[in-house]
Amino acid sequence: MKSHARAVVIGGGVVGVSTLYHLAKKGWSDVVLLERNELTSGSTWHAAGLLPLFNMSYSVGQIHKYSVKLYGELEAETGQDVGLRRVGNVRLAQTRERWDEYMQYAGVAETIGVHVEQMTPEDVKQIWPLCHTDDLVGAIRHPDDGYVQPADLTQALATGARRLGATIHRQTRVTAIERTAAGEWKVTTDKGEIACEHLITATGNFVQQTARMLGLRIPVIPVEHQYIVTDAHPDILKRREQGLPEMGVLRDSDASWYMREERGGLLLGPYEVGAPACYVNGPADDAEFELFQEDLDRLVPHIESAIHRVPAFGEVGVKQVYNGAICYTPDGSPIIGPAWDLPNLWFNEGHSFGITAAGGAGWQLAEWIVEGEPTIDMLGVDPRRFGDYATRSYLVKKNEEAYANVFTIHYPDEEREAGRPLRTAPCYDRLKNLGAVFGQKFGWERANWFAPEGVEPKDDWSFRRSAWFEHARNEALNVADNVGLLDMSAFAKCRVSGPGALDFLRWMLANRIPSKGRIGLCHSLTARGGVHSEFTVIREAKDSFYLVSAGAYQRLDHDWLRKHMPADGSVQFQDLTNAMGVLVVAGPKARDLLQRVSDADFSNAAFPWLTAQWIDVGLAPAFAARVNFVGELGWELHHPIEYQNHIFDALWAAGQDLGLKPFGIRAMDMLRIEKSYRMVGTEMSIEYAAYESGLERFVHPNKGDFLGRDALVAWQQRGFANAFVTLEVHDVDGADALGNNPIYRDGRLAGRATSGNFGPRTGKSLALAMISPDLAVEGAELEMKILDRMHRVTVVGESPWDPENERLRA
Repeated sequence: MKSHARAVVIGGGVVGVSTLYHLAKKGWSDVVLLERNELTSGSTWHAAGLLPLFNMSYSVGQIHKYSVKLYGELEAETGQDVGLRRVGNVRLAQTRERWDEYMQYAGVAETIGVHVEQMTPEDVKQIWPLCHTDDLVGAIRHPDDGYVQPADLTQALATGARRLGATIHRQTRVTAIERTAAGEWKVTTDKGEIACEHLITATGNFVQQTARMLGLRIPVIPVEHQYIVTDAHPDILKRREQGLPEMGVLRDSDASWYMREERGGLLLGPYEVGAPACYVNGPADDAEFELFQEDLDRLVPHIESAIHRVPAFGEVGVKQVYNGAICYTPDGSPIIGPAWDLPNLWFNEGHSFGITAAGGAGWQLAEWIVEGEPTIDMLGVDPRRFGDYATRSYLVKKNEEAYANVFTIHYPDEEREAGRPLRTAPCYDRLKNLGAVFGQKFGWERANWFAPEGVEPKDDWSFRRSAWFEHARNEALNVADNVGLLDMSAFAKCRVSGPGALDFLRWMLANRIPSKGRIGLCHSLTARGGVHSEFTVIREAKDSFYLVSAGAYQRLDHDWLRKHMPADGSVQFQDLTNAMGVLVVAGPKARDLLQRVSDADFSNAAFPWLTAQWIDVGLAPAFAARVNFVGELGWELHHPIEYQNHIFDALWAAGQDLGLKPFGIRAMDMLRIEKSYRMVGTEMSIEYAAYESGLERFVHPNKGDFLGRDALVAWQQRGFANAFVTLEVHDVDGADALGNNPIYRDGRLAGRATSGNFGPRTGKSLALAMISPDLAVEGAELEMKILDRMHRVTVVGESPWDPENERLRA
């Protein structure tokens, strides 16, 4: 084994080999893969090999799409048959709620170029004559979907990688990983040592051993998955004799199982509640091609359901039961991308649908490593979307939950309960006593909405306006009419300081840095000119800056800053997220309320919009920032978290005759849509140039050089493919745009909604969207699909509510 390589991949399953193949495809021939046993000896060997294109995630959907396309081309490139069978995939719906999910997904699929067909029960019977269809609402079908032979696929990728110069070492066990003084990675194996610039882990079931070697908590633990293979059935054998096509993959989502033909019989794969996590500390050192003892008792409800749906399944014997480990993360999506804190360390782990994702995951990770960033927005799979709160005990609960919910309806407003509450602000109990119904973000409990007296504080989820809709609407209207109180302690918060801090932030941020006491909305761009992060920057002193960003991106944003900091010690970073709480006071009576609890002067002259200063609230200190995300007069009160309940109680006692009421995240989202406020991951993305997102006011190429400036200007000169707009949606009957809704002009796809909601102050259903620049003209008429209905939409002026910001400046 050679002593040095540009990149080393650890793990010889399909994911690791795909990563190696794509690195070599990008021109990196000096790449090495280390596999402890034989290729595919982990989860790959017992995988069912299905290729489900269906995924509600924008990121994962594109990854799966690429994989299916690649697998169809590999035989021509490598000469090896991967066993791809494009037999189609029929996904059944027994309820209208499931049909809504399929229609929302169909919009996502259309915007990323995945073909989906709608089917009646009669259509299903034509393709799957053994299927009972009388109780179905309908189905959708991916005609390009099917299955592949995992071992053959892995070997084809390995052949392709070797031909491009890559090296694969089997029977080579990694025993230690460390950083060298020169800044490289040193990987110690039982066959020697190898140093490399980039280290990629694709270690699957052995991920916890990998985590221990790296000294990191990697949020991946496997769960047991069983599937059943039956003896041959005469009707299936007869179809083969007649030369009829294979019936394809059948998924009864409402019964939580998949089925396909297998050697004249049937293969049934259930996703049951109660499947246990496994390999919590990792497998034994000698584990290879390992299966667990089957437990058919867990599968009884699914077997009975399968017999109801496909009676032939009950007419044949069980030939074999497989029970193997499949890796999971708390949200069911993989982790693909850079590790936090450590440079040039990359994860391609946590693949619950590893065969489907392997091609696309390897493709995007290679783009990221070689080119410096991926080509699609990978926020949905970025490893940094989880934090230190994801302990091993937490992972067991959440990963078992993710497994059990693979086939449940994934509503846009769903909140899962396992492992909660975990991170709570001090005012949590006060909010709960006021009727708060909580969700979680980055482990934090946040009030989504408040149940009024007499209403059960229980969530209700839907693709349409849910039962909580009127309550959130009333919260938003109270903010507009009186004053509201919102806990936003989950914000990511940090301090960047030191003699080099100003120059560092000038380089990192596209906006001008605010002067002392002022607030600036600043964006950090990627090297290509897209938007990576958004920060509210408050300048505390000449060389000290307080930065606030979205709570969901705490690890992502802070890692981004730290990895760009100069190595000379001139810039210091301090994470203040857990130290500082945030209470938002917003509404036309916000000034009256604050004047009652503080001796500070809140007049426009003394406390202008977009300024910040330390004040006392009751007896407690608070850093008051005159800024908010709802578009009303208001302040964010940042405070040492130990004072939170004192501040909360002072505000609550003083505000009752002013109409003070709490409001939650869902009301906040209604209000932000009315102001056309963008969010990272929806309206702002690495896929969109900053100017495509309409950030001209915040991006100043003439201020001096900054990260992404030249690339953004070059992108502008080439011409943009998208333009940000606000849309009014007409004739809405209870279903607003949710995001990823396709937009049309004269029958052709012209863009997609990025967010949508009802605007309580305007009384209109609104959407934020990216469309073709030639259509981004106020008054332009377009069409948008919401679920299964087409709506007329009109381009309206930005910030339909208070476009001149008079209420913010009041």
